[in-house]
Amino acid sequence: MSAIRIVDVLDAASFASVPPCADPSFDHRTCDHWENPNGSRASRPSWLQPPAPAAAPTGPRPRVNPFATDAEDAAFGAAAIPADWVAPAAPVARQANPFAPDPEDDALADNPFAPSAALGPNPFAPGGGGAPGGGRAPASSPAGGGRGRPGAPPDLDPAVPRKIALLSRGLRVFGSYARLLLVDERPAVYAQFGPLSAYPRAQRLRELYPQLPDSPLPAVITCIATTPEARGQGLALRLVADVCDELAARGFAAVEAYPEAGATPDATSSASPAFWVRAGFAVAVDDARFPVVRREL
Repeated sequence: MSAIRIVDVLDAASFASVPPCADPSFDHRTCDHWENPNGSRASRPSWLQPPAPAAAPTGPRPRVNPFATDAEDAAFGAAAIPADWVAPAAPVARQANPFAPDPEDDALADNPFAPSAALGPNPFAPGGGGAPGGGRAPASSPAGGGRGRPGAPPDLDPAVPRKIALLSRGLRVFGSYARLLLVDERPAVYAQFGPLSAYPRAQRLRELYPQLPDSPLPAVITCIATTPEARGQGLALRLVADVCDELAARGFAAVEAYPEAGATPDATSSASPAFWVRAGFAVAVDDARFPVVRREL
């Protein structure tokens, strides 16, 4: 019997398991179709390469003693300062005069919104001294302890592929944006999802249909794709069910998807309307080209 496991795409290791699209002209790992109103599904191999290192700044080295001659300054050690040295920007501290009136202090005294030590700690601020058990869990530990739930995002190497950065941008607030279904540790199904606010193209498409409810705003599943060898086994339906359960646990009341009517399985990662109906969704907008399906959670 095959072993099935569902994992969140949270870091470079899990991202490496995202399977390529069946059509080589597309690639989930370089797609920003939903994240960018002008984005693309196209395969862009350059996105999978680390960015070129930034060029070192050029220009004269800083002087150690601005009042010395060039020879004296060099002797003092300016020649040893690296070319990319940048002086830290030190804040300019205001020198207080205890004998002079201070207009800024007077203004603060009359400002009811200015911070005051007399007010005590702010229970709504992070670490603000609220009652134990009240407020959010700290960012250093996942809220609720759930798989892929909000918490501290992984430390991303600045050289990671751009798509990892797109999938990781909501980890502190929302949680993971993508999941994989593995069969015997081999990737079989990929799903991308998240809050509507994370996907501008979904927002734009939704604006075309005023009959869609404005409240509560749904989560969205933007992509569901099965590798060719794993099709016909109900694995995509299983992953959609798992994602819907997770979205409900995160507090969403509904989820929508935007299939492409008439597209072949290799030409779309949005599936067909019939697939979403089998997954428990109802057709909310029966458009000939871009229908909308919705499921209450």
